Amino acid sequence: MVIAVDFDGTIVEHAYPEIGRPIPFAIDTLMQLQKDNHKLILWTVREGELLQNAIDYCAERGLHFYAANANYPGEERENASRKLGADLFIDDRNLGGLPDWGVIYNAVNATRNGGNALQLMVGASAMPEPKKRRGLFGMNRR
Repeated sequence: MVIAVDFDGTIVEHAYPEIGRPIPFAIDTLMQLQKDNHKLILWTVREGELLQNAIDYCAERGLHFYAANANYPGEERENASRKLGADLFIDDRNLGGLPDWGVIYNAVNATRNGGNALQLMVGASAMPEPKKRRGLFGMNRR
């Protein structure tokens, strides 16, 4: 699977344009996903020197991306589609925010094996279960 991964707020805490503190288990989980034969693309708002800083930060920790802000290495942006051809996106701006990296890893595996990643992530949510409604508009029927 091709997985696009955001940097700020996902791999490190938000401190843009600086590099924030590492988010626990982000690098380790992404490296395990690579060992599981997934291709990772760094997909971030960072460009130029700021992008290179993010790439270097990850590389110093052993994480090397297939491509950065592109579908494949060497893709020319002026001739490329604006849409990234990834199967999955990991980003702190997801609906509900960034789940725990263990949940993310299990969700990727669920998706890869034909399961429902969203169900798995909702099951790991800290939000309380909604109360069961009775009758029309939640009112008790008599």
